[in-house]
Amino acid sequence: MKRINIGILAHVDAGKTTLSEALLYKTGQIRKLGRVDHKDAFLDTDSMEKDRGITIFSKQAKIKTKEMDITLLDTPGHVDFSAEMERTLEVLDYAILVISGTDKIQSHTRTVWKLLKHYNVPTFIFVNKMDLVGANKEEVLSELKGGLSNECVDFSVLFDNDGAKSDKKNEWEEEIAVSDESLLEKYMETGALEEKDISKVVSQRKVFPCIFGSALNLEGVEELFSIIEKYTSCPKYGDEFGARIYKIGHDVSGKRLTFLKVTGGTIKVKDLIEYTDNRRSENESDDTENTIAEKIDQIRIYSGEKFEAVDEVCAGTVCAVVGLTKTQAGMGLGFENNERETILEPVLNYQIFFPDNITKNQMLQNLRVLEEEDPKLNVVWNEELKEIHVQLMGPVQIEVLTHLIKERFDISVSFGEGSIVYKETVAKPIEGVGHFEPLRHYAEVHLLIEPGERGSGVTVASSCSTDILDLNWQRLITTHIEEKEHKGVLTGSGLTDVKITILTGRAHQKHTEGGDFRQATYRAIRNGLMKAKNLLLEPYFSFEIEVPKENIGRALSDMEQNFAKYNSPEFIQINGEEWTRLTGKVPVSTVTNYKSVLNEYTSGRGRISLNLEGYDICHNPQEVIAERAYNPEMDLRNTADSVFCAHGAGFVVPWAEVENYMHLDYVYQGGELNYSGYGDELENFDLQAFTALSKRKEEEKRKFEKMNSYEVDAQLQSIYQREFGMNKDDMLDYERKKWMKKNKSDDNKVSTVKVKKDRHGNPIYKKNKEQILIVDGYNIIFGWPDLYELANTNMDSARDKLLDELANYQGFKHCEIIVVFDAYKNKNNPGKHNMYHNINVVYTKEDEKADTYIERKVNELKDKYNITVASSDGLVQLTTMKFGALRLSARLLKEEIEAVCCNGMEQYRGSSNE
Repeated sequence: MKRINIGILAHVDAGKTTLSEALLYKTGQIRKLGRVDHKDAFLDTDSMEKDRGITIFSKQAKIKTKEMDITLLDTPGHVDFSAEMERTLEVLDYAILVISGTDKIQSHTRTVWKLLKHYNVPTFIFVNKMDLVGANKEEVLSELKGGLSNECVDFSVLFDNDGAKSDKKNEWEEEIAVSDESLLEKYMETGALEEKDISKVVSQRKVFPCIFGSALNLEGVEELFSIIEKYTSCPKYGDEFGARIYKIGHDVSGKRLTFLKVTGGTIKVKDLIEYTDNRRSENESDDTENTIAEKIDQIRIYSGEKFEAVDEVCAGTVCAVVGLTKTQAGMGLGFENNERETILEPVLNYQIFFPDNITKNQMLQNLRVLEEEDPKLNVVWNEELKEIHVQLMGPVQIEVLTHLIKERFDISVSFGEGSIVYKETVAKPIEGVGHFEPLRHYAEVHLLIEPGERGSGVTVASSCSTDILDLNWQRLITTHIEEKEHKGVLTGSGLTDVKITILTGRAHQKHTEGGDFRQATYRAIRNGLMKAKNLLLEPYFSFEIEVPKENIGRALSDMEQNFAKYNSPEFIQINGEEWTRLTGKVPVSTVTNYKSVLNEYTSGRGRISLNLEGYDICHNPQEVIAERAYNPEMDLRNTADSVFCAHGAGFVVPWAEVENYMHLDYVYQGGELNYSGYGDELENFDLQAFTALSKRKEEEKRKFEKMNSYEVDAQLQSIYQREFGMNKDDMLDYERKKWMKKNKSDDNKVSTVKVKKDRHGNPIYKKNKEQILIVDGYNIIFGWPDLYELANTNMDSARDKLLDELANYQGFKHCEIIVVFDAYKNKNNPGKHNMYHNINVVYTKEDEKADTYIERKVNELKDKYNITVASSDGLVQLTTMKFGALRLSARLLKEEIEAVCCNGMEQYRGSSNE
């Protein structure tokens, strides 16, 4: 038995629900044939659907025959509920596209066709209402071939009873055969096509079978089901568990339902399902992905309003499960990934007004429930204006949402005047840098932001080697890029149509936490946008206008004034009259009320259909930017500035000055990616690896005129509160202690020194600690010009010369010296310690870097020695400083060695002369 999932899609009023009813009736699933206009259709179960005569929510029904087990999914046809329809496409095996025989291809029909192609869904076409006056089979088929695909093939010939059936069937087989080269060769050899051959090209979207009929009169319905039985094939599934969630709902008792398709393995009641909760709280304070494990309490197979509870379902089944509390539409379970960016997006933004006795938190909580069921609502809490906004597709959705809120929560709401939802993108590639380094935190991220194709959303890639930044950190950066909509800098609108590539980054072994990379990632995106050439995008409608021939001049003039882009007018015949059809695309903001204008100058005869096309360049960007008056530098919740650390304290660096402080060099240089400074310096001794350090300024500013120390602390505390959970009491206690310390009088202080005593009461004084110098070997080589030049020829020679210099220095200084070289890339390397004259030389073991070894060694020796660490690596300096070690840069070490050796030689010569 074939188990397949078929969706029915159409432009509104094409007869989609009527066809669903007819299929259920003809296959014996229902005894009485319901009608939409009689409000008794099997799948229109909601009161709003019955009142309006349209499908608002996707529904499913079961069709079982001897040969087939079909899950039929009826989807909304109205453009305002297109998001509900699109979410269903990812769980379909096949689709039935219903087209009105009188209206033919309409604007929304083209949108549905594009979505079917995008999601690669094999499609059958049912041309409905062929019993009405004006419906002509040849005209409709011609328009299908020209407007949708030339591979639309009339399958009605299989059911003709006239004498020319054999000739028509030969032509039909030839039309199918030419769709595939290998099938054509087979047909030329055998002169016939097998059912499996036709099934294959249908499943590959190379042929689109067409049936003509009238669903209301049950004409063509049996023929449609017949070709579905013959020319569909059951998908193959693996044993590994996977599922795709396409809808969240609630039953009449309030139980949360997760609608999904099992794409691999099986699901049983009481199975433990693990998934990641990617939802963000209002204050975005969660630092890590939350992995959830929940049991399946119940599995339901729905058919209309009724359902059957089962213990187990296998791959290919569409069902609803009870027990999962944090799932979202579009989420993948098991081996399935989360869905890609959807195509259809709401373009209108509305403020919600609600009664004074309802709190904002209560209203938000209610709306979040509805947002789970329809993610495209995009409920937004505007912190500055203290307002709740939602994004919708159109006025019909407003009426439905108003009714739904009243029905579900008994709250009467109203909506403000709608405004356009703008988007932003970039015109040219730019590299953004984000650095987050308050004390004991560390992360730096470099991202390349490039223009993407229109409608591509935000895509993420990586060109960063795992030798530079570990894969787990790169995955975390990807998560932070994808987890929210990032604001642009022109109007604060959402960023879209960009490709963001991870170029490089740096973490600290001990101090980096997940929240550090979130902050660095957000700041890197924002930093790039502040430097980039940005573009404002607005939504466009694709339009189709049909007017009498004498009105075409007015229509063209109006479209010019509305900044439309249109094709050449097409002259057509309607009921014997000459009419003109005009198609193109036009900004949504300019044609909101154009239907009434059209009715006025055509005396109600003209027709216009509008369908969301997508986003394109805004026709009046300067006006919109001036009206929004958005200041990106004042948006502290989306800051482009970075946080660096010096002398044990964090300080904020404005976005324009970050490049003077960043720890890693730019990768995107001169229009190309240049990793010459990021080579595998530890295995191949790439001399450019530490060039970035030598290029940085030795002296850095520590104070800024624009921001005093209190303002810096305030911003850091705000970050701690959002990212690391510091509550209000912690902050007040922090400020109180700081104030008390600042205002404590020195006159009241009594300086005391605690001295340990032995059992006889005698004081015990500590001996002076011995001196030890720990040297970051390769860092010094790359920091000394003479050794750097020598290393270009031979690294061993440069290493030996450094050791000779240090051995001479030790002879004059009489301190212990440890020189550490990286060897962590060498496989199965246990590490090596040896003496070079009078100094200790260490080669680190596999998977242990020099900075890790140095940090550990300083911690071990801090109580026995006064330690100095020689390195220009900012991370090494920072981590060893907290253990009380002194620091020497490569330049200062060279000056120290030269001074000591020179002074020692003078003393030696003086003693020799005496």
